[in-house]
Amino acid sequence: MSYCKEDIQKRLLKESDEKYKKFSSALLPTTEQEKILGVRLPVLRKFAREIYKNSGTLFLQENNLQYFEEIMLQGMIIGLVKDDDKVIKKYIKNFITKIDNWSVCDSFCCGLKFVKGREENFLEFIKPYLHSKKEYEVRFAVVILLDYYICDKYIDTVLNLLEQVKHEGYYAKMATAWAISMCYVKYPQKTFEFLKNTKLNSQTVNKAVQKITESLKVDSEAKKKVISLKRLY
Repeated sequence: MSYCKEDIQKRLLKESDEKYKKFSSALLPTTEQEKILGVRLPVLRKFAREIYKNSGTLFLQENNLQYFEEIMLQGMIIGLVKDDDKVIKKYIKNFITKIDNWSVCDSFCCGLKFVKGREENFLEFIKPYLHSKKEYEVRFAVVILLDYYICDKYIDTVLNLLEQVKHEGYYAKMATAWAISMCYVKYPQKTFEFLKNTKLNSQTVNKAVQKITESLKVDSEAKKKVISLKRLY
C-alpha cells in the first residue's frame, strides 16, 4: 500500500487522542493548538516505519503540511532513510526549514542515528547552523552536538562550538544549557572550567547550572561547587 498525503492525514486523525492533545498543547506554546492532533510518539514512530516501508521517501516531497504530527512523521522518515550522505543531507536541509518548535527539533535529531560513524563529515554540515539567525536552526545544531558528539574525541570541539552560540532565542539558549549540562555529566572538570570562563550570556549559564544541580548523575559535593558559578543578572 502506497501512502498519499490524504491517507496519512486520515490515519493521524483516527489515531488522535484528545487528552494527549491537551497535554502536548501545554508543552508547545509556540504551536497553534489546532495544528496538534494528539498522536503519541510510539504510534508516530510505528506509522513512520510503515510509510517508509511502503512508500519510501515520497511523503518527504510534501511541503504544505497542516498538522504538527505530519512534520514529525517527515522527520522520523528521514531518520530511516538508507542512502549516501549527500542525499540524506539534502533531506535534512529541507526539513530544518519546517522546524518550528522544540519537540519536532529534538525528536528529529534523536532519530538521525546515521550520524554515528560519520561524525567528522556531518560536523562540517551542522556548523553553519550554529550561527543562524533562526532560533530552531541553532537548536538543531546544538542538539545534534548533544546527541552525538559528547565523547573523548569531540568534547573540546563541542565546548568550543557551544561558546560560539549567540542567538538570543529562548529555545536556542535552553538547548545550549542542556548540552553544557550533559557535557558536565561526562566531563565534569573540563566543563566546570568552561562554565567558569565562558562569555556566554547569564541566562544560559544559570540554566546550565540549574540542570547540572538537578541531575541525579552528579553528587552533592560537585553540585555545591557548580552552584558557585551561578551569576547575578
